Amino acid sequence: MPTREALRMAEEQHLDLVEVAPKAKPPVCRIMDFGKYRYEQQKREKEAKKKQKTISIKEVKLRPNIEQHDFDVKVKNAVRFVQEGNKVKVTIMFRGRELSHPELGREILDRVAATLGDTVSVERNAKLEGKNMTMILAPKAQKAKKPQVQAPAEDAE
Repeated sequence: MPTREALRMAEEQHLDLVEVAPKAKPPVCRIMDFGKYRYEQQKREKEAKKKQKTISIKEVKLRPNIEQHDFDVKVKNAVRFVQEGNKVKVTIMFRGRELSHPELGREILDRVAATLGDTVSVERNAKLEGKNMTMILAPKAQKAKKPQVQAPAEDAE
């Protein structure tokens, strides 16, 4: 229908004439309350944003000559971060002559990865960057387990 007629119909209903598909031949328009449409669209976007889960990177710093108890405490923190759904950056900080033995840092990072086991996947392997050796661990996607229902045993009498 002609544009003038469509505009007249929209004004009679106290609504707006909104162009839906401008590239179509002929262009497609719709009579609607545009303010209400924009409000509902913003509401949907806000709701979708609420449901998003942000993943941040938490850091655990270690030293190459760390004692067992300190190691356990740091790993416990890393486990907590992973359970919260965050990635964990494990950093070994070298000072002075410790830098001449990077294999000690790599052993500790391997121990951390082994301790966390199946709950994490290694996103970035151990890499020496300046005086720090870093490794990034990401939580594995947890699949929802379906409860297994067993059929009732039949009595054989």
